[in-house]
Amino acid sequence: MKLLRGGKQKFQFAIKSEEKELLFHVLQLYPLVPAAHHRLSRDRQIPDSKENQELLEESLLAQRQENRRQVGALLKEPERFSETQAGWRVSFSRAEIEWLLQVLNDVRIGSWLALGSPAGQVKIQPGMSKPTARHVLVMDVAAFFEMCLLQAVSGTPPVRHD
Repeated sequence: MKLLRGGKQKFQFAIKSEEKELLFHVLQLYPLVPAAHHRLSRDRQIPDSKENQELLEESLLAQRQENRRQVGALLKEPERFSETQAGWRVSFSRAEIEWLLQVLNDVRIGSWLALGSPAGQVKIQPGMSKPTARHVLVMDVAAFFEMCLLQAVSGTPPVRHD
């Protein structure tokens, strides 16, 4: 995924067909962070903690449902992606990029949690189970798209991997 044009509010990217498929797959996995992972406090006693925790979970559920709806709308929007000889062009507003970063981060962190929250870099190894390898791959793909989007909005030049 390569930034073609960026401005203050609109960004256009070139994306290969394979990358588009990966992006769609990763977005469809949302949400991956378990709802129980979000706690008001892990070490402090809070008044009415049970009621407040339930309120937090209800709010998170509503936000996840809205994000899920937006993911579905994005994937079905025919004008969003236009085919080119080299792959596709796609445009996102700054607000859409911020939302995509939240969704991608949830998928990346959810995969990391499913792997047992390992320290350091995790790589696919021979003999690794398919579910474990899948989480490693999803984590890396989500991180790739997060990096591309963050570089676009921050104006940071892309890292070359020649």
